[in-house]
Amino acid sequence: MKIVVLDGYTENPGDLSWDALKELGDVTVYDRTSYEESPLIAERIGDAEIVIINKTPISKETIDKCPNIKLIAVLATGYNVVDYNYAKEKDIPVVNVPTYGTQIVGQYALGLLLEICSHYGHHDETVKAGKWENNADWCYWDYPMIELYGKTAGIIGLGRIGQATAKLLNALDMKVLAYDAYQSEAGAKLAEYVSLDELFAQSDVIFLHCPLFPETEGMINKENIAKMKDGVILINNSRGQLVVEQDLADALNSGKVYAAGLDVVSTEPIKRDNPLLKAKNCIITPHISWAAQASRQRIMDITVDNIKAFLAGNTVNRVNK
Repeated sequence: MKIVVLDGYTENPGDLSWDALKELGDVTVYDRTSYEESPLIAERIGDAEIVIINKTPISKETIDKCPNIKLIAVLATGYNVVDYNYAKEKDIPVVNVPTYGTQIVGQYALGLLLEICSHYGHHDETVKAGKWENNADWCYWDYPMIELYGKTAGIIGLGRIGQATAKLLNALDMKVLAYDAYQSEAGAKLAEYVSLDELFAQSDVIFLHCPLFPETEGMINKENIAKMKDGVILINNSRGQLVVEQDLADALNSGKVYAAGLDVVSTEPIKRDNPLLKAKNCIITPHISWAAQASRQRIMDITVDNIKAFLAGNTVNRVNK
């Protein structure tokens, strides 16, 4: 069984092992291939039967050029880089890793919010630059200090990660609202389900924890931002394409949105002309919510298990049934 990994470096920059995967077949690992449509993708797949990717796109054209493909395994939860509907037409399962980063992604979302509320990094830098030692008073703050107690958080997407975030917010004694097309008993114990418009209108902080689908793409746009409270805070470590970036930048610069904490953008790596790079009070990190070694090891383990199950004729974690 020929197996090719097209962009393995972010999953395993050297602190993990591919050995468990190599026990399943003849494995070729490329650190990176292309994050845009390229002939190199099909060239590297060649006659491989199992294709493993993280962010390398697998298009209809690539699938057609590589008739030996029998399984596409994604080293992530999101699978929008694969033309999974066409893969289904060709009877090619697409499998993902649904649960590897639940806790760390929730933790990271809260971390972005806490940084916005207190600006730890900025104040650390000013102290080390000498501002405190030369200050007339015994303390100072360069940004408003924000207390979260009693404020309302709205979570769009109350799946596993949304619920992990909700638990953390409940521990801070925040009121937690949620919007999800699929409500659950577990979610109802952690948050009050409301309509999307109610969530926009009532939330002091909005977290995006929903997947990227046609119906969610661009959902944070000027029309929906207008429905939000003045001074709302937005946290997104789900998918950058959920946000119309120029609309968010305009709202940040006008003060309608007080701050944004973003671990994702629409095109990654980020483009120099992304309007959020120059927007006021906008924290951007390079899509690292998921990247703790423990969570990457879980990705490796679950991907190996996904392939073992496929080879045994019992495909699991298929997203294009």
